[in-house]
Amino acid sequence: MPMKYKPAAEGKAITPPLLAESPGKNSFLGDVFVSDETDDKKMSCGFYRQESGEPLVYTYTYDEMKVFLEVEGEYTITDETGYKVTVSPGDVFFFNKGATITFETTGYGLAFFTGLRPGM
Repeated sequence: MPMKYKPAAEGKAITPPLLAESPGKNSFLGDVFVSDETDDKKMSCGFYRQESGEPLVYTYTYDEMKVFLEVEGEYTITDETGYKVTVSPGDVFFFNKGATITFETTGYGLAFFTGLRPGM
């Protein structure tokens, strides 16, 4: 099929599944689409939601990009060097494979992501 489609009710409008690495059970991530590739070119995309509570410290095992769609409260992203960004809607991030990133918010943030996750 040359094109796939999911309405909002199957994408942005629902809370993604709980991220297993979330110590505070306040980080959610879910794929909307995953490419049919079977090698190291397998791509995925979906939504990531971080709610107030315990920060998520995540080490990427793949390259990923995020576009923040909604931000409420103060939302910060910090890398392992201490570089810290206060996130606003429309901000775009690229995370290199191997980067350790801390996500923290007093409200919530919702982002669309795409990543190259071989071996899924």
